Amino acid sequence: MTKPLSVLLIDDNPTRAEVVEAGLRDAGYVLLERLDGTYDLSARVGALKPDIIVVSIDSPSRDAIEDLRRTTERQPRPIALFADRSDPATIAAAMEAGVSAYVVKGLAKDRVQPVVDVAVAHFNRYHAMREELDRARLSLVERKTVDRAKGLLMEQKGIGEDAVYKLLRKLAMEQNKRIGEVAQDILTYAKALKP
Repeated sequence: MTKPLSVLLIDDNPTRAEVVEAGLRDAGYVLLERLDGTYDLSARVGALKPDIIVVSIDSPSRDAIEDLRRTTERQPRPIALFADRSDPATIAAAMEAGVSAYVVKGLAKDRVQPVVDVAVAHFNRYHAMREELDRARLSLVERKTVDRAKGLLMEQKGIGEDAVYKLLRKLAMEQNKRIGEVAQDILTYAKALKP
């Protein structure tokens, strides 16, 4: 059995918060705390370590959106935001700040779980794509580094590309490193030894 997801709720309206809390309870989520606003949000998220942040608000202010941005930059997690009213610019700013699901005029007890589920799924997919992109970038950088190291070794040792690649692979295995790391070491040493 999986552990129920924990939620930090942000809502300054007790009546509206009761609706969200009931929806969270019905869905089996654990409510860690309810905050009245986003002030000091990063510290509260750091202390409580919620799996999800749910915000229900009249209309998110620029300060609230900026608090969400700072929090997601340091401690990324899914954010579901319910707003009573909004405009396209505010929605775009909130999504850019890391909000995973944004619902306008859609707050009802039975809608809380589906919206939170969408926020979690969107967050997970987005971060999987980010990790894939980061791996591709690293791979490209490593490939360029390996090519530069191969060129340097071919010139220094007077051997062909296949022989240089075998040498790099052998060094990587002996040092228990990736070929890209060995190539970077070679380029660093070569730079340090240049007159």
